Amino acid sequence: MNPFESLPLSLLNDFLYCPRRAALKAIEGHREENEHTIRGDIAHEHADLPGYEVAKGVTLLRALPVWSERLGLSGKCDIIEVAQASSPASSSGVPPDANCGKMPPSLAGQRPALRSLRPVEYKKGKRRQFDNDDAQLCAQALCLEEMFGIVVDSGAVFHATSKRRREVEFTAELRQLTENAIAELRQLIEQATVPPAVFKPACEECSLFDICLPKATGKTTIASRLARHLFQI
Repeated sequence: MNPFESLPLSLLNDFLYCPRRAALKAIEGHREENEHTIRGDIAHEHADLPGYEVAKGVTLLRALPVWSERLGLSGKCDIIEVAQASSPASSSGVPPDANCGKMPPSLAGQRPALRSLRPVEYKKGKRRQFDNDDAQLCAQALCLEEMFGIVVDSGAVFHATSKRRREVEFTAELRQLTENAIAELRQLIEQATVPPAVFKPACEECSLFDICLPKATGKTTIASRLARHLFQI
């Protein structure tokens, strides 16, 4: 990956889960599937279909492309909940190039003022809090703020297995964590060096487990120690 290209939002999640996983994807181009990635794809099936619907007076935009020139990010939001202000305004609204023929007429044509935008990210599994999920959601909010010129103060993660929603507030601490992680991820890609493996229990759920081989290639393994001393005299 060219370090000057936009970073995928999903890669930020990978980086906070494991920097080596992000590097194997971005630098070496590895992509693999396992039970967990397939379950994740199933959880996203509805949200990945571009379009919109109105539920209880709130417009839901699906698979909306988002980006940030400041942070060098791009990707898609699973769901954006849109609450409109009571009166239209020409100074804010949906950017014309975000329409893609999939926006509701009230958003694409009249460019109404927006009272609030809330990103909702779909995840497999039960309702649990993870910093990598929260940072990915916060990065989506930072993109939306740059695109639409309004403050996005909260969002939500929908956990498919438990069918429960977890609210996420974009605090100053979470915003700082997210921006720091984006900078560290970009530095990792610029260096073009895959970090050494560090085995932990979560490794066995990773789709790149058989490529990474953390038990065999980790810092503390006999094999890695022998490799470091192989050409020493």
